[in-house]
Amino acid sequence: MNKPKIGVIGIPGKWSTEVLADRLEERTGFRAVIDMNQVELRLDTNQLMYQDLDLMTLDGLIIKKISEVYSPATEDRIHLLSYAERAGVKLFSPTASVGNLVNRLSGTLALQQGNIPMPKTRITENPEQAFATVREFGSAILKPLYSTKARGMIMLTKDDSDEFVRNALEEYLQIQSIYYIQQTVKLDGRDLGMVFVGGEYLCTYARVGNKDSWNTTINSGGKYEMFEPDAELIELGRRAQSCYDLSFTTVDIALTDQGPVVFEVSAFGGFKGALEGCDIDAASVYADYVLQICVSQEGVAQECTLKEARS
Repeated sequence: MNKPKIGVIGIPGKWSTEVLADRLEERTGFRAVIDMNQVELRLDTNQLMYQDLDLMTLDGLIIKKISEVYSPATEDRIHLLSYAERAGVKLFSPTASVGNLVNRLSGTLALQQGNIPMPKTRITENPEQAFATVREFGSAILKPLYSTKARGMIMLTKDDSDEFVRNALEEYLQIQSIYYIQQTVKLDGRDLGMVFVGGEYLCTYARVGNKDSWNTTINSGGKYEMFEPDAELIELGRRAQSCYDLSFTTVDIALTDQGPVVFEVSAFGGFKGALEGCDIDAASVYADYVLQICVSQEGVAQECTLKEARS
């Protein structure tokens, strides 16, 4: 049986993309890092080309990072990959699941339908309703529908003047189509990243913020630490990620004075938190999972071919 050829959709040169490609190459001898801004769909020849490689000929594609910054254009890239998926190329994670999470609103609605505890959240297009919500919440965060790692988020507090809040809301709507407003929660200076591979729990790390930033992201100076969750907290993470069909994900959980809440479920999830916080090579675990799925599918396909030849 031939070893599967698995490509990695990602950002060339970025650590998480390259380390995953490394782990796959170690196991299969094949390596392909694919930058989506150079992919061409040729409908006339039924090809999805990246340079000289036809992605339709691969056994699988892992969507590690589909774009540097989320935007509506990211969804266009997902549509291109769904073409290969419908033709039989295995996608990790499935394009429907990734598309549901690239937009913060659709991802939030899936968590709400799964009865997952979240901070109070309001969505509206109306500036006056948005202003009333910010004042009702006391302290709130305006979140772009397309963003990662707290990029573009605006924090408003009860100490901000009415004029300041209205100006912030006006500036926000110049870029965003709708207000996504979430009440802030009291943290102990950290939040958690709970890692799942193929729906199975792997580990949990804490992101510990520095005192100069309101968020705990590594981009804002935070650091990773190990965290040992209890069974109840792991079950919350499991329920949250089960709202989607994801091959690999990180569930962002906050421990608050009112109990744990889920901030979001990542469309892709990174490897550095598991490595630095838990001393686990999540890229290796993920590569093994993907190859197991592809090998088992190839075995089934060959068995079906043999049965057809004998009949």
